[in-house]
Amino acid sequence: MKDIVNINKLQIANMERLERVAFVNSLSGFKSLNLIASIDGNGNENVAIFNSVVHLGADPALLGFINRPDEVERNTLSNIKETGYYTINHIQESFIDAAHQTSARYPKGVSEFEAVGLTPEYRDAFQVPFVKESSVQISLSLVEVLPITVNNTYLIIGEILDVYLPKSILLEDGSLAIERISTVCGSSLNGYHSPKLIKRKAYAKVK
Repeated sequence: MKDIVNINKLQIANMERLERVAFVNSLSGFKSLNLIASIDGNGNENVAIFNSVVHLGADPALLGFINRPDEVERNTLSNIKETGYYTINHIQESFIDAAHQTSARYPKGVSEFEAVGLTPEYRDAFQVPFVKESSVQISLSLVEVLPITVNNTYLIIGEILDVYLPKSILLEDGSLAIERISTVCGSSLNGYHSPKLIKRKAYAKVK
């Protein structure tokens, strides 16, 4: 293969900070993009974009996400610790701009919902808002906050309580046809992509 570039550990370390963040963040490929909504004990709503939500297990049903170092104010983490609950909401093409804007560092007490033009939605007496514009909404209870000492980040683990989604995307085998609702995925810190289904394969067995 022609035009191969070798970028080593030292070169990565010597990159300008934002360049290094963008480069390393791109290496794992396309990632899920979600809005995580939370609320503090005084009822102040918060919503922020995350590209680190991952499946951790199905029994119990767990999702995790990485929260960056708390050297600056991190309202999402502090709210989740305070109340023990939060929501994860898919991002669709129709509100990419608003979702991206939630990454701005709004001060505590300012609702990102109001600031960027998204709508908080409360369901079935759950105390934390969902994002009304989102087609897949998940409520979770906090299970564990695990510190990752090598870079002072945290893995936040939550158990799924309720999921709200269109019946039309729920397949017979339990999978979701999320491409039908224009859920987007991301690359680096500012790339938004529209995924398409190539094929579905049967459960793999030894031949």
